[in-house]
Amino acid sequence: MSETTTDRAEEQDLGAAGSQLSTAPTEELSSVPALGFVGWVRWFWRQLTSMRVALLLLLLLALGAIPGSLIPQTGSDETKVADFRERHEVLAPVYDKLGLFHVYSSVWFSAVYILLFVSLIGCIVPRTWQFVGQLRGRPPGAPKRLTRLPAHTTWRTEAEPEQVREAALALLKKNRFRAHIAGDAVAAEKGYLREVGNLVFHIALIVMLVAFAWGQLFKMEGNKLIVEGGGFANTLVQYDDFKSGTLFSTDDLTPFSFDLKDFKGTYEPSGPNKGTPRTYQASLTYAEGAYGKEKSTVVKVNEPLEIGSSKVYLTAHGYAPVITVRDGKGKVVFSDAVPLLPLDSNVTSSGVIKVLDGYRNAKGVGEQLAFQAAFLPTYEAGNEVSSAFPALLNPVLNLEAYHGDLGVDSGIPQSVYQLDKKHMKGFKDAKGKQLRQNLRPGQTMKLPGGAGSVTYEGTKEWANFQITEQPASGWALTGALAAIFGLAASLFIQRRRVWVRAVKGADGVTVVEMAGLGRSESAKVPEELGDLAGTLYEQAPGAPDPDEPAVDAPDDTEQTTATDSAVPAEGAEK
Repeated sequence: MSETTTDRAEEQDLGAAGSQLSTAPTEELSSVPALGFVGWVRWFWRQLTSMRVALLLLLLLALGAIPGSLIPQTGSDETKVADFRERHEVLAPVYDKLGLFHVYSSVWFSAVYILLFVSLIGCIVPRTWQFVGQLRGRPPGAPKRLTRLPAHTTWRTEAEPEQVREAALALLKKNRFRAHIAGDAVAAEKGYLREVGNLVFHIALIVMLVAFAWGQLFKMEGNKLIVEGGGFANTLVQYDDFKSGTLFSTDDLTPFSFDLKDFKGTYEPSGPNKGTPRTYQASLTYAEGAYGKEKSTVVKVNEPLEIGSSKVYLTAHGYAPVITVRDGKGKVVFSDAVPLLPLDSNVTSSGVIKVLDGYRNAKGVGEQLAFQAAFLPTYEAGNEVSSAFPALLNPVLNLEAYHGDLGVDSGIPQSVYQLDKKHMKGFKDAKGKQLRQNLRPGQTMKLPGGAGSVTYEGTKEWANFQITEQPASGWALTGALAAIFGLAASLFIQRRRVWVRAVKGADGVTVVEMAGLGRSESAKVPEELGDLAGTLYEQAPGAPDPDEPAVDAPDDTEQTTATDSAVPAEGAEK
């Protein structure tokens, strides 16, 4: 037999020894002219389920999420989208065509999402079956020449070959190798958790994709501002704003209600952190269902109230001055707490008090009133524009009075916190200037010409609650944790094989050969093989050569350069 034929046989032998160290699919090249339709379908499927395409799809998914974070989305804030359209008349139509105002429901984002999903499934299913087959099988037998492997060692011993093999088998099993005797050698393998971690990582990605998709389709989110003493029932008409997933139905709303009994906020009174919130908490009474028993609870920031599949979060708070408006005859035409919006960390607030019905001026003509309000929880003389502290230490309410037509009957929606002055006239003071006055609790501002009065009765606090339903969020968290542990296992656990051959030499002395083989990136095979060889040498000590004294235990394995013929090429692994 020629030397070339011998080398080829040895290469095939080594290839069989190193086979199936991974479940990554092998690349098979087909000649282009013979592909045909079925061949092209197979080629496309192999490309779709390859690692490089999966990474490309993940990259595209990440890049696609960037505009969803930077550009206003119709699903989260339609007001900002409308404002963007007004300010960018040229760019907005382009964004519309590209679906950038609804990225996560756009065709191109969904296509990338689905392709990634299919790619992962197409990779996991065959690799799982292949891995199960490996677990049911046994490590392959030893190559004919173990000295051709990257890490190997050999010595002579007077122990019998059967004794050496039995000792090697026990040693390898003790070190958690799957081992068995195959002919004149012991074959062992270790590190199966690497592939388990790899499969867990990919399965976890699928779980996360499904969970995120399910959550987007069936989620809901709404906000409700409630003044102390007010309440809320979980029906669509009760929300200040509401948005939901495509497949969510209002019939799916969890039936419950709650009342805000009291809101309490405390702040750092001094020092460098003066005014920093210490506690925000809302005392609630709630009931599940239409006839549920009332229960009391306290909702804090990041400590929501959970009712069924819904969570009630405390997201904001502010002040609501209690205002009483009377006409010229002393008749009360408005009396309520009016929420004002905070402008800074000290809860300097602003808003509008609107009297829509029931008011008549001094001449008996029906009009509408409006008061531009600015509220300072802690007023300090000389600082008329901002509060000195967020708590109610010295509250002052500044009012500007207007009368006329608010335009609410035109059918055009308007914000309750903004004042349209197109058809409104300001009340004038004795000097002919806009009527404006600072009021403390209990004080009253008289409107000129016997037009009535406005009294600042006191201050209540309000809290904003966000009610959410996020289905499959637990699955998403589970998938994320599993992905982390699976990735760690696939990175830090190395799969490797060890063979121990013991045969009689020509002189009747047993020759022991040990060799190890792992993935090309495995750096621990030579060290591990050296430790195993040292332990085995103690049980089967070396015998002297015919013309030499006894040798010492092999403290290092012989490390050779791994050639392409020694370690079979493997496809890129997912």
